[in-house]
Amino acid sequence: MLITDHQGQPGPAAHPLVAVVDDDPLFLRSVGRLVRSAGYQVALFGSAREFLESLPAGVPQCVVLDVHMPEMTGLELQDRLATQSPRLPILFVTAYDTSQAREHARRSGSFGLFLKPFVQDAFLRAIREAIGSQPKRDTAAGAD
Repeated sequence: MLITDHQGQPGPAAHPLVAVVDDDPLFLRSVGRLVRSAGYQVALFGSAREFLESLPAGVPQCVVLDVHMPEMTGLELQDRLATQSPRLPILFVTAYDTSQAREHARRSGSFGLFLKPFVQDAFLRAIREAIGSQPKRDTAAGAD
């Protein structure tokens, strides 16, 4: 996992954290750059397992999940996250448009299902809306 600030540098949590989970390294890096360019910190994960193992280090304000990944799909990961963090905003991305993915995204209350390649402005707008739906977190030292 790599967490970087809006300038691509490792840094403290001054900006909202967006986690991106996708098994395609090129797509992962590309979306990471896009999200960072919008002023967010980004954590990149190559698998659902890697993402789940990182959760004790901190919960992101928004998660972008690839629908089709080996071992655990984005849909399965979202189901698991719904029991642990039911208010965690999720966006799905996929290269394969299926009725199952569309229905799951709709039922789960996700902030969108984006087909690769997607319109960047619409994707960033969905991230802003997702983060805006969350209560503000106090990141000051000693705050709970």
